[in-house]
Amino acid sequence: MLDATLKSQLKAYLEKVTQPIEIVASLDDSEKSGEMSALLSDIVGLSSQITLIERRDSDARTPSFSIGRPGHDIGLRFAGIPMGHEFTSLVLALLQVGGHPSKLAQDVLDQIRGLEGTFHFETYFSLSCQNCPDVVQALNLMAVLNPNVTHTAIDGALFPAEVESRQIMSVPTIYLNGEVFGQGRMGAEEIVARLDTGAAKRDAARIAAQAPYEVLVIGGGPAGAAAAIYAARKGIRTGVAAERFGGQVLDTMAIENFISVPETEGPKLAAALEQHVREYEVDIMNLQRAEALVPASAEGGLHEVKLANGASLKARTLVLATGARWRQMGVPGEDQYRNKGVAYCPHCDGPLFKGKRVAVIGGGNSGVEAAIDLAGIVEHVTLIEFDAKLRADEVLQRKLRSLANVVVITSALTTEVTGDGQKVTGLVYKDRTSGEQHKVELAGVFVQIGLLPNTEWLKGALDLSPRGEIEVDSHGRTSLAGVFAAGDATTTPYKQIVIAMGEGSKAALSAFDHLIRTSAPAAAGAAQAA
Repeated sequence: MLDATLKSQLKAYLEKVTQPIEIVASLDDSEKSGEMSALLSDIVGLSSQITLIERRDSDARTPSFSIGRPGHDIGLRFAGIPMGHEFTSLVLALLQVGGHPSKLAQDVLDQIRGLEGTFHFETYFSLSCQNCPDVVQALNLMAVLNPNVTHTAIDGALFPAEVESRQIMSVPTIYLNGEVFGQGRMGAEEIVARLDTGAAKRDAARIAAQAPYEVLVIGGGPAGAAAAIYAARKGIRTGVAAERFGGQVLDTMAIENFISVPETEGPKLAAALEQHVREYEVDIMNLQRAEALVPASAEGGLHEVKLANGASLKARTLVLATGARWRQMGVPGEDQYRNKGVAYCPHCDGPLFKGKRVAVIGGGNSGVEAAIDLAGIVEHVTLIEFDAKLRADEVLQRKLRSLANVVVITSALTTEVTGDGQKVTGLVYKDRTSGEQHKVELAGVFVQIGLLPNTEWLKGALDLSPRGEIEVDSHGRTSLAGVFAAGDATTTPYKQIVIAMGEGSKAALSAFDHLIRTSAPAAAGAAQAA
């Protein structure tokens, strides 16, 4: 099942196991059970600490297997064969059950251990989903640390009847005690915060007690991470407040244009960004959404950023790097059927539409790439573009035209997503040339129409472009003295990771230059800090 290279790598990891591991597999005579048995046998052969028990039983989900430690109550199970993106989840589960410590922050680990109640989690994933491993790994770790938590990771493609009965049309989908808990990427910190009802209040109190920063970065994507590193390297007090560290990079499948790195994946790059920032004395405040900016009342004074949890942060300079998010169509039915047929990630959710008819909205590179990817999975793809022609690179268009199960409709405006109350059944579009309305019957709509800057909270505080982007000059300066900006939220052209990193670095250097040229009067600074 595992090739020689993968076995060698896994064997090296399993040398870190310090406690015995027991794998119990529920198998039958199916081909997938045979594959699972081969995988588990390969794993057992790589470590004397691991034993395997194979059972021919009537488990509700077969094939599946649990990973436990003799004498300990650990409720961790994989229903499916965790290869692809989930192979890392399997390796981490083995290491953590085997006694290898997690790299998660100690306060989060303590919070997990302290959870009281009964928490039975089920996560539906697909092997091509880059968002799913974060959820699977977080819940697996929670099951290892706290006997009140159990977790079953379920490959939706292997249990289609279950997916159909629960009407799961987006991964990851998380159930807690039989009810939907959430959909989309979540880390342990976010999951625990939702379970621990007092966490938000404690976070607010802790953040409110922070002394003013010399540089405060809002946003934890490539631009924010670069700004934090460059500021910290100047030896000045630096903080980062981010809604989710990594930003939109976390939702990016393959990255092949990051100079000096031929190929990587978004989640891997996001983890490296955070690790790099943590090597410096930077206060990282994750899961924090900015809601308002109160500019300093005098030159050299303190700017204030109000957060959604009620706390505020103050700083002499700010670097705004809040990034962007997928743009929505804004038509009836889109919100109602979000994750019930309306999707934004073809890599994650495409496998759930195998053999079905879908539409892709958008004829740029993202839309055409999505249509090409989906064409290999689904029965039929209808690509709908507002303009009179596709805007994607010609090489992508040639590939698209070569696919027999793709139809392209241009000069079309999507006006409605239709459904039966539970899931998408079609969409309505208007022919912009004739004015006629047309309905297309389908099961999924993948929206790929560009980005929207996360700047609504800044309206009225500083200058924004008509598109809502923060207006910046060549030094990253905004219309407010002492406030700088970088990345996809700004008017800087070409929304690329490498450009965002450069702009974030530039903004931090500009902030440092501002600090050394602008002295804060001691009395005024003390008064504002209070």
